[in-house]
Amino acid sequence: MPHNNDTDRGRARYQEWDETVLDALARSNFYASYKSRLRELLMPQPGGRYLDVGAGTGRAADQLSEEYGVDVVALDRSVRMARLAASRGLPQVVRADAHRLPFATGVFDGVSADRVLQHLDDPEAALEELVRVLRAGGRLVLADPDYDLQALEIEDQDLARRVLRYRADVMVRNGASAHRQAGRLADRGFEEIDVEARTLVIRRPDVVDNVLMLRDWAHHAVDRGCLPLSEAERFVRQFDQSVAAGKFTYVLTFLLTSGRAPARAGRH
Repeated sequence: MPHNNDTDRGRARYQEWDETVLDALARSNFYASYKSRLRELLMPQPGGRYLDVGAGTGRAADQLSEEYGVDVVALDRSVRMARLAASRGLPQVVRADAHRLPFATGVFDGVSADRVLQHLDDPEAALEELVRVLRAGGRLVLADPDYDLQALEIEDQDLARRVLRYRADVMVRNGASAHRQAGRLADRGFEEIDVEARTLVIRRPDVVDNVLMLRDWAHHAVDRGCLPLSEAERFVRQFDQSVAAGKFTYVLTFLLTSGRAPARAGRH
């Protein structure tokens, strides 16, 4: 069927992501702004030790180290990403799974995880690990998009919502859970918990297509038996019509959750 070619191309683009694409994304105004805010929320102290979980190419870890004069460990489970991070000259790059961090208890002054928990098999277990390695009074900063908070301009808004719901509930393991992170920190006795919203508004379809591959989501749902092919084809037609008419708008909200570990953090 024709849609398979579109889907296959989308999957190929996912696989072709390299350091150039990831770094370009990090330099975009939206991502650069919120990632700068993530570093501020860590409240880094010179000489402190910090952990960046899901560090990718290591760009954020490098910036944190340079801007604040701190010791940063960049951790990623991907061999390729760990090698790229090391190629930046970062002195401490670790390949490991967030569910099983290879560090002693209470050894970091701050821990950050940017767009990590949404993809994990067991985010609760991973969060326990992030808290475990954090010293008493240390800062934890989490950032994820919340796919409960998204919208798309096409003619049939019910169809748009069904495709976006598929993204939230199926395509991303924990795609609609960022709004629950403050509650998870509260359950663990964190103090000074705060949540900030940063909304991504995309008007250029090439941006969302090359990065999120939104145009392919409906056919992805067909492959999983979640949407009829006729509806996926109608979604693509309306997507293209919205683009041609200059109406295209996609909105997604990221939530930045931060807090200070209680005295018992890292000691249980």
